[in-house]
Amino acid sequence: MTNARDAVDTGRCVDLATAMIQCDTRNPPGNESPIIPLMTDVMKGLGADVEVFEPAAGRPSLLATVGPCDRSRPILMINGHLDVVPVTESEWSVPPFAGVVRDGKLMGRGACDMKGGIAAAIEGLRACLDAGVRLDTDLVFHLVADEETGGRWGTAALLNAGRITADAAVVPEPSELGVCIAERGVLLARIEIFGRAGHGSDPAAAHSAVADAARVTQALHLAHFDPEPHLLLGLPSCNVGVIRGGTAPNVVASHCVLEVDRRVLPGQTCEDAVDSLRAILDPLGVSYSLEVLGFAEASELAAENPFVGYLQEVCGGVGTPTPVRGLCLGTDARFLRNQLDIPTVVYGPGSMTVAHAADEYVAVAELTKAAESFAGLYTSFARFFAESVAGIT
Repeated sequence: MTNARDAVDTGRCVDLATAMIQCDTRNPPGNESPIIPLMTDVMKGLGADVEVFEPAAGRPSLLATVGPCDRSRPILMINGHLDVVPVTESEWSVPPFAGVVRDGKLMGRGACDMKGGIAAAIEGLRACLDAGVRLDTDLVFHLVADEETGGRWGTAALLNAGRITADAAVVPEPSELGVCIAERGVLLARIEIFGRAGHGSDPAAAHSAVADAARVTQALHLAHFDPEPHLLLGLPSCNVGVIRGGTAPNVVASHCVLEVDRRVLPGQTCEDAVDSLRAILDPLGVSYSLEVLGFAEASELAAENPFVGYLQEVCGGVGTPTPVRGLCLGTDARFLRNQLDIPTVVYGPGSMTVAHAADEYVAVAELTKAAESFAGLYTSFARFFAESVAGIT
């Protein structure tokens, strides 16, 4: 019997990732339907039982199970999102939905975020089957919709429907092959600032909402909100990403709108984040209203959880464990950690520094390494779980 890691086929993994990139699943507008036939065929070809879960038209997720999933064996979940962010094609040096290999990199929208990671997780299973390994773990793949805009039609919908059961989970988002156990959350808010209109020739006789917005922007952008940094996540942040105001250059603006991205640390609530914004805004003496556009909580898995050390060894090796890291952004791991208490790590090929960017890419060598790690994970998880069940539940 061949070692499952040795059975990983790099070309096959790249081919699958390329085929996935070629399915246009941009969100917004939000439509994962084009990729479902491909993933259905792939997972059925690996012996999985497949179900399409579609809580809203055009927003399907694919649920694929390998094994009886009757609770006679431990269940390991792979959660990965099928949607990608939009593109500005003129900024790309290659067609964004072609999947082009150049200089050892697979380039295309979703290459690292996160179709490459999903392809690596699936290649790990293929390698196990090719090696003749008998898996003692039930594998559940949740290939979900809508992660890029909050998860309402994807993992959150599965959670609300009671469809998520697992003893541990891996989210193959790009982590530079590090084991990520913590991630920031985010408050998205709209701040409307009110002034008093007047003639542009005498701005002092009126009250400019744009001028007030400039002061608010200076106060909020890059502000620090916590005295002590998180060990893995550092300090939270605030980005003023949108500003709209005024009607004409010769009119003193009576109205201006800011939209901000306020990152939060584990344990902080939406109310905490809103209060922290008001604590900066109120002393400025501006007239404003604040509307919450969305909130996703931060999450973390305790570093001492045995699943963390196990993943470090599986993904790195004896004596050279993969480092533990944090992510400054958020993933669907938060639903599994916070609402279901499922030990969940983020581990995958690629870097968040190129996710959402033009010429997004994942290194082919990282795809291979990730697939080898997944093969090792699938073949050893049952033994780990049997030895560590008290620390994992």
